Amino acid sequence: MANANPFLQEFNLKFSAVPFDKIELDHYAEALEAGLKQQEEDIQKIVENTDAPTFENTILALENSGEILSRVCGVLFNLTEAETCDVLDSISEKYSPILSEASSKIHQNEALFVRVKKVYENIDQYTDPIQKKLIENTYIGFVRSGANLEADKKERLKTLSSELSLLTFNFGRLALQGTNAYTLHLNNIEDLDGLPEYALAAAKEKATEKGLEGYVIDLSAPSYISFMQYATNRELRKQLYMAYNTKTSKGDDNDNQENIKKIVNNRLEMAQIMGSSHYSEYRLERTMAQNDSAVYGLLDDLLEKYMPHAIKEREIIEAYAKQLNNDSSFQLMPYDWAYYSEKYKEEKYNYKEEDLKPYFELERVKKGVFGLATDLYGVKFIPNKELPVYHKDVDLFEVYDADGKFMGLLYTDFFPRKSKRQGAWMTEFKGQYYNADGTDSRPLISLVMNFTPPTGNNPALLTFDEVKTFLHEFGHALHGLLSDVPYESLSGTNVYRDFVELPSQLMENFASLPEFLNKTAIHYETGEVIPAELVNKLKASEQYLAAYSCIRQLSFGYLDMAWHGINEKFDGNVIEFERNAWKKTQLFPSIDGCCMSTHFTHLFAGGYAAGYYGYKWAEVLDADAFSVFKEAGGINATVASRFRENILSKGSTEHPMTLYIKFRGCKPQTDALLKRDGIAE
Repeated sequence: MANANPFLQEFNLKFSAVPFDKIELDHYAEALEAGLKQQEEDIQKIVENTDAPTFENTILALENSGEILSRVCGVLFNLTEAETCDVLDSISEKYSPILSEASSKIHQNEALFVRVKKVYENIDQYTDPIQKKLIENTYIGFVRSGANLEADKKERLKTLSSELSLLTFNFGRLALQGTNAYTLHLNNIEDLDGLPEYALAAAKEKATEKGLEGYVIDLSAPSYISFMQYATNRELRKQLYMAYNTKTSKGDDNDNQENIKKIVNNRLEMAQIMGSSHYSEYRLERTMAQNDSAVYGLLDDLLEKYMPHAIKEREIIEAYAKQLNNDSSFQLMPYDWAYYSEKYKEEKYNYKEEDLKPYFELERVKKGVFGLATDLYGVKFIPNKELPVYHKDVDLFEVYDADGKFMGLLYTDFFPRKSKRQGAWMTEFKGQYYNADGTDSRPLISLVMNFTPPTGNNPALLTFDEVKTFLHEFGHALHGLLSDVPYESLSGTNVYRDFVELPSQLMENFASLPEFLNKTAIHYETGEVIPAELVNKLKASEQYLAAYSCIRQLSFGYLDMAWHGINEKFDGNVIEFERNAWKKTQLFPSIDGCCMSTHFTHLFAGGYAAGYYGYKWAEVLDADAFSVFKEAGGINATVASRFRENILSKGSTEHPMTLYIKFRGCKPQTDALLKRDGIAE
């Protein structure tokens, strides 16, 4: 007999944890159908209420509607990213447009909007600022979803929204398939010359898993990056580079070019229906930046300041490559950059990235990162081996505040697999909010990465970049875990896109602090703390290629803005459009056939459309914010308390600039970022 569907009632496990061991694949569709019905009934109750519209009977009732849908969608769409299968993909593909249509139907319900508008018009009678914020957000949400449109435009917007949800889902599916479709099988050990032992061991294990002799390199981040960084065979680096950068643009079954055209045209039409000339104009209205001019102002300003330094960096590396090859005509290509820049770094700073890896054993790093949160915010992490998880590689932790209060559950999922998309992200199975009785319902937070896995008898050893990635996503997790907001739609990371990266990027700054490294970087075999000499070399190299890295991020921002700045239907060449969009940021010759847009999931399958600039926007914030920590000596609980009180706990209950000024005492300046990167004194 099949298990009772756990989505149809509140999860009855401790901490309201997700009962992954009880969830069967056929439960999802059943729960989605039940959830859609429940939500429709919830909305109907609000509409049919004959009492005058109030915050409680309209705004709050709407906020709390669709309980079943929240539960099932919180699990389904997270697992389609982290642990998918054909059945989950099929369910997501079927229901994404249905859910989008249901959401549009709510926001275009005229009777419901009349009640919401009435509460909004009487907003001044409410004294609670958080209630007023929810009223304002709810009203604006309706307006921006077409509530004021004529009937034919409402219907068209609903259709477009439904189509878009399916298009973005398919984009992500093809990007994952394209990544999984390629392997480089090598039998000759000479072909792997230069690879460190950990990378060789991983390549050997991949081959064994596939029943092959020799070695396998694939397009997962640890495998691809290590080969591009260390392999001496230039032709194989080129082959792998081409495989990665053409994986969804070759005209095969995984090609995403037509999806891109449909997505950007869809978004354009939606924006124009809403009265904007293009999508970024519409999207940026609800951000810190507010408009295209502010975004381009930031991008252009940073481009002007960083580009001369980036050109010098490229020239240095190219000259170095010519010297090593004893060839004055050698032209540095994109597939050469990681290799020669790493070799130059090794020579300039007298250490190798792989010298660091033995000190960054994952379990130790995990303790170090958790310990940093304890030092800053007083929170503690207790392993839980009893509650179910969705994959054997997932670990679960109970999180407690300094006073013993339960703060939430944290799921960590670190290693690549074919069922997981690339990249690293934080998400929630459930957000934080207050129950009707005033009790605090705590969040269920998930951290998903694609780190270097353990090989043979060796544990998982991280690169320093992976340590920073861990800290980055952990910053998002803290934003969710430390939230203290009555309403879920305002809690945790539900903030403006160009503000959400502040807590995450701030945490990266702690990676190279000696006081963090001395607790975290412990040799996995000897137990030796990372030597001061190596820490000094690491700190000395912090500004290495900072300008190049900035220009790379700017190129993504320009590309994003170009795709979402079109004001006419696009039916051109995707690869050519991309090349023109980021032309002024390019430091290397373009290679025919390469295209990033077709696997740029942040833009076309994630939430960063017209928002990728937010990483640089937030970088200005994080550098400025961290300067306060630096002035206080680094890991400072007093400063951290202010950051928690004014930013981490507040969600979007106030405008982000207001929150930032409360923490910092003034608006952010670019000075700290320029100084950190060595661009200014």
